[in-house]
Amino acid sequence: MSRGLYITANDRVIDQTIALLNSIRCYDKETPIVLIPYDENYQTIAPILCDQFGVTLYANLELVDRLSKKLHQIFGNKFFARPNQFRKQACWFGDFDEFLYIDTDLVVFEKIIDNLHYLSEYDFLCYDYQHNGGIKNVFTSKVIQDKIFTELELKDIFNGGWWASKKNLISENLLYKTFAECAAHPEYFDFSQKTSDQPIINYTILKNVDRRFNLVRRPGGCPGNWAGSPHFIREGNKLVDPKIGQILPYLHWAGIRIEPGCPYWDIWEHYRYLHDPKPDRRLNDNDKADGTWYRKIINWFKLRSE
Repeated sequence: MSRGLYITANDRVIDQTIALLNSIRCYDKETPIVLIPYDENYQTIAPILCDQFGVTLYANLELVDRLSKKLHQIFGNKFFARPNQFRKQACWFGDFDEFLYIDTDLVVFEKIIDNLHYLSEYDFLCYDYQHNGGIKNVFTSKVIQDKIFTELELKDIFNGGWWASKKNLISENLLYKTFAECAAHPEYFDFSQKTSDQPIINYTILKNVDRRFNLVRRPGGCPGNWAGSPHFIREGNKLVDPKIGQILPYLHWAGIRIEPGCPYWDIWEHYRYLHDPKPDRRLNDNDKADGTWYRKIINWFKLRSE
């Protein structure tokens, strides 16, 4: 049984990727990590990740290209500004029997691969509170009206930045079939965030995978993990959720630009420059970490939930 991590990245997100991988290697020196190129611009990042973190390139780049082209044929430009996000679907067909996919706009605070032990009971894992916001930014009420999903099933909505599963659980043909169903029914999806593949991957899992589990429902509760949550407390180079007194498994800047003054910038900066000299950043008035960004993010989150 082989286990490993998949990431997607290109030369535009080198800093984010280094921060993520520095955090992973803080707590886990051995787990193999595979890069799925986001596009053809990966010649700079690939050797950096290989040399510093032992990351290998996805073996079958022809398959990645085929997936990307086929999915673009199915969807065209109707739904997505960036259809290359669907290259992450190559996770289903890679080397690992059990795998974890992670977005690069997060850092981890534990040996994150250990969560895959839940795959002894389930076929798909996620780890977030996306469902607390209802179906907005994923589905429209049409999926309920047409009885595509029950309200109970919709409680399994998840964020596409952290998910785990098993090789070949979804076949390539099933992937294309399911995506074609989605393309035929755009009225089922909330594509107000056109840069996200989240609606489609949620449909794919809710339709095809019964044995799924959100780790926040585990006994004893689970801390939050979204960087837009202002209540986390620093404990060294980790964060604690005081609501349940537990260290976060990871922090995800979903929907938040990672830059000076953003929420928990100091945490991200620590991991990014863990082994490199930290640049001298002189914050201007708009960048000062005075709480302004926290208030903006919370207001944005409230608007999304209304």
